[in-house]
Amino acid sequence: MWRPVPEMAISVENTPVPLALLISGRGSNLRAVAQAIDDGRVNGIIRVVVSNRADAAGLEWARAQAIETLVLPHQDSPSRGAYDEVLVQALKSRGVRLVCLAGFMRVLGPAFCEAFPQAVLNVHPSLLPSFPGADAQAQALAHGVRVSGVTVHFVTPELDAGPIIQQSAVLVRDDDTCETLSARILVEEHRVYPEAIQRIIAGGWHVDGRRVVTTPVSET
Repeated sequence: MWRPVPEMAISVENTPVPLALLISGRGSNLRAVAQAIDDGRVNGIIRVVVSNRADAAGLEWARAQAIETLVLPHQDSPSRGAYDEVLVQALKSRGVRLVCLAGFMRVLGPAFCEAFPQAVLNVHPSLLPSFPGADAQAQALAHGVRVSGVTVHFVTPELDAGPIIQQSAVLVRDDDTCETLSARILVEEHRVYPEAIQRIIAGGWHVDGRRVVTTPVSET
């Protein structure tokens, strides 16, 4: 079972933190994180972009930016645990310190989470714990909620259940479709995800139950 551990120092003397971005599709959050790094809003460097799908559009974008890419099809592994082991080895060999899921459509197991304790992040298009899993925007519309949004959280073996780092609300309009709501939520994803990544890199936080809270100065 995943358990919180004391805050780990990710950044060392302001040195950019090596990141891995894991994608399965277009990679729009990958591009948002890369732009935040270029703008100086995230003190990181993208060491590798990994996808479980060779046709993920985000791979071509990463290659065009001279970022290393790696395709690890999950169908090639005999089990979920075996896949996680290969992925861990690939990231560790590249010195990755922080793993950022950006539309990666695979659930990571206990071995992966233990290999990167409190260093695996995910962005989800709802206000968790409401509407976990796939098609969160469609779930929100079907349920009739008036407010949805974005959650950045630590990844645990339980689906979309890790401690929450940051959230942002998005109002649901009467005339919203899944496409229009998804588009407005995506704008917030691109804003909030880099902010949350930088918060974890900068330190000064700890996990309190299911929340990530600021550590009082006297405890640092």
